[in-house]
Amino acid sequence: MAAGGGPPADGEDDRGGLRTALAGLTTRGRSFFAAGIAAAVCAYVLGQGDLLRVGLLLAVLPLVCAAVLYRTRYRVAGSRRLSPARVPAGSEARVHLRMDNVSRLPTGLLMLQDRVPYVLGPRPRFVLDRVEAGGRREVSYRVRSDLRGRYPLGPLQLRLTDPFGMCELTRSFSTYDTLTVIPRVEALPPVRLTGEAKGYGDGRHRSLALAGEDDVIPRGYRYGDDLRRVHWRSTARYGELMVRREEQPQRSRCTVLLDTRAVAFQGAGPDSAFEWAVSGTASALVHMLERGFSVRLLTDTGNSLPGEGGDGFAGAGQESADAAGLMMDTLAVIDHSDSAGLSRAYDVLRGGNEGLLVAFLGDLDDEQATVIAKMRQRSGAAVAFVLDSAAWAQGPGTPTSPAAEHHLRLLNEAGWTAVGVPPGVALVDLWRQADHLRTSAGPAPTAGTTTGGWS
Repeated sequence: MAAGGGPPADGEDDRGGLRTALAGLTTRGRSFFAAGIAAAVCAYVLGQGDLLRVGLLLAVLPLVCAAVLYRTRYRVAGSRRLSPARVPAGSEARVHLRMDNVSRLPTGLLMLQDRVPYVLGPRPRFVLDRVEAGGRREVSYRVRSDLRGRYPLGPLQLRLTDPFGMCELTRSFSTYDTLTVIPRVEALPPVRLTGEAKGYGDGRHRSLALAGEDDVIPRGYRYGDDLRRVHWRSTARYGELMVRREEQPQRSRCTVLLDTRAVAFQGAGPDSAFEWAVSGTASALVHMLERGFSVRLLTDTGNSLPGEGGDGFAGAGQESADAAGLMMDTLAVIDHSDSAGLSRAYDVLRGGNEGLLVAFLGDLDDEQATVIAKMRQRSGAAVAFVLDSAAWAQGPGTPTSPAAEHHLRLLNEAGWTAVGVPPGVALVDLWRQADHLRTSAGPAPTAGTTTGGWS
């Protein structure tokens, strides 16, 4: 982006620019102009020629400074760089600003100011000394937010002043950048997830290529393929070099369900139950992707990410990384929905073969608990983290309500591993607790109220 100090081309814009320059007179410049006018009037009334000359000098000086500042022909270019552009809530990001004088004249004193939302901190201001022709100045500042979201940075503003401090003009750059604050992500410990569908982990399975001569499904030759895998019959048929498909590992599937219903959560802010659920969802997504699962994010509205293409799950390699970024960006701005129930999410799961299902749920009634219980039939294993938002609103130490206990028992009877989430408990502890419940018939020693198992 660039900003310049040269005059406009046509006369009307030039007159408008001069009016803007006059409006930029500082308190000192206005005081000089008012004193000059007053001295000139007094000199005229009293007939004092020397006082008239002094008054005219005082009145003309700020006008000359404004005209010279406006007519100054130099151009500066500015750029902004975020490091990083996507940051977890509660962490800092650094913003680097760079100013280049691309004109042949040195600049005067410059004040650089960047616009930032108030949740990121105070508005940064920097004073830059004279920048030589072709010179460069670099400054930086830090931003931090405890609230997830997408925050615009900019536009960058540059204030120009004359050497006497009589006039000050502001030039704004046209572009801005966006800082994405994603939910906090906790590093979860690896656990033995039984009930996986197929693929990596404990349920690893390899899907063999069809081996018969008549059943082989070939593909086109790629640079680096072993020539011993060339399928000559298909090569003769298609007129191009074809090779047999190698064994393809099938990745285990995991669906992470996030309940966003406004009626299911009370309170707001970084320590609210809903923010814990969003952070837990992000942690589970990252953990499953790191373990090699094909993952998708599902909400109560029936919307799923990374999309409806193929089977709707994130693939491997770069596709998985892109899908993870898409899901994190979605969680950064996700908010409460107006949905009254979870039936639309259940409809998405009705196709079956969903693999592992991990759910982060708010307050449930009997009807929604029944819908959640039916979801267990569509997955290989299922675990639910159920929050009692009323207890969260009252703070740590508040016991779980009898209604929440009842719904936990209903889910456990349906085959879920249902884990109650007390206020302030870390997801890492509850994650280990769920694994302990899967391998032990007795109650876990960690915080929370749960019964049942993974599968």
